[in-house]
Amino acid sequence: MNDTGISVLASDQSDAGDRARLDAAWTEIRVGLRRDIGARMFDQWLKPAQLGDYCPDSQTLDIQFASDFSANFVSGQFGDRLRMAWRCAGAAVRELRLVRARHATGPRVLELPVAVEPVEAAVPRAPTSNFQPRHRFDQFVTGESNQLAFSAAQAMAGEAQPRFSPLFIHGGTGQGKTHLLHAIAAAFSDHSPAAAVLYMSAERFMMEFVNAMRANETMAFKARLRAARLLLIDDIQFIAGKGSTQEEFLHTINELIDTGARIVVTADRPPQMLDGVDPRILSRLAGGLVADIQPAALELRLAILEAKRAIAGDPPVPDAVIDFLAGAIRSNIRELEGAFNKLIAYGQLTGRQIDMDFAQKMLADAVRANARRITVDEIQKVCAAHFRIDPSEMRSKRRARAVARPRQVAMYLAKKMTPRSLPEIGRIFGGRDHSTVIHAIRTIEDLRQSNPDMDADIRALQRQLEG
Repeated sequence: MNDTGISVLASDQSDAGDRARLDAAWTEIRVGLRRDIGARMFDQWLKPAQLGDYCPDSQTLDIQFASDFSANFVSGQFGDRLRMAWRCAGAAVRELRLVRARHATGPRVLELPVAVEPVEAAVPRAPTSNFQPRHRFDQFVTGESNQLAFSAAQAMAGEAQPRFSPLFIHGGTGQGKTHLLHAIAAAFSDHSPAAAVLYMSAERFMMEFVNAMRANETMAFKARLRAARLLLIDDIQFIAGKGSTQEEFLHTINELIDTGARIVVTADRPPQMLDGVDPRILSRLAGGLVADIQPAALELRLAILEAKRAIAGDPPVPDAVIDFLAGAIRSNIRELEGAFNKLIAYGQLTGRQIDMDFAQKMLADAVRANARRITVDEIQKVCAAHFRIDPSEMRSKRRARAVARPRQVAMYLAKKMTPRSLPEIGRIFGGRDHSTVIHAIRTIEDLRQSNPDMDADIRALQRQLEG
């Protein structure tokens, strides 16, 4: 017996059968761990570990490390994996102790025993998280504006290793980026419950890094980040201008990419427009898949409200109110959902039926905030830029197809998106007759039905003008 009261495995009193079973189990466990957490992480933290003391009476096994730091880190990051692995190995191990090897210098500090329950009672514990249950893939309504980002997020969360990493999702405030991050984390944890998932905002990343430097704990901070098998960073634009933080973030994503970990980053704009961010970071982020979320078109806003109405219960929300909300709240999905929830809450609290009068009164402030008046002049400029012609061509007498078609598109949008009458629109477009405007509107409507490219152009222009 040694000074801790545990039989020494290598002593003459040790049972050769126990030793052989433990060695065989440890060899198998190491192979599985290397596969699960990646070769680089395994080689750094678990490859040096050795089997230590074993007590056959209590079935307690020590796994030895070169330092207390290594033992504590592995206990925190991989303790559940080790416990599960030994539990499944059937090697007569009820408790694990992760300790520093006796030959290491300094006082020996033993970890508290980690109980290893029988295999039949085993229930893997999911990583601690603050992922919101309502932010799952089945609660995300898709449309043309967000389909690519949604599909890429599903691929990133799937059981199969994605063919791209990192995934960079960008879009305006309230368009669903954070929803997708939570959905990725939840779906990934469903099929890999023991895998380390780390989610934080860029501001939290900076704060924790600064605190770690002040406390002289940067090694522990780095180790925690680089142990993640899925790293999710929200609003990366806030890292701009922070030199030391950017350097650490760059090293982190390089390490994780090298180990095959999955990385998802969001921002309010694409990588090439992130001023003040290290070009090396931008290159890494753009080297995976960049997916944007455009402002939700009317069709998607209607679909989102329909989905919420289906689960809202009483009081019922009539179609007219749904149409009113979808047309009036255009700024972002978060505000749209908030407006709907406000109606339902007030209706339930007051017992009022939800009708147009009630909706208009309750949401007057939100509607006013979203009521951005679009002008014909703005439409002309946006269309000219989109079709790469001079804005003056919108009012010119030229009939060449290269300028006539963009002019017709602008007339069509002017009628759809402004309160101007047909004669007024004609006058703004170089003094044209109202019949010319009617012809333009009908031409573009027909082209939208027969020409997918034209329809896509119109949708893009509408989103730009509404945004």
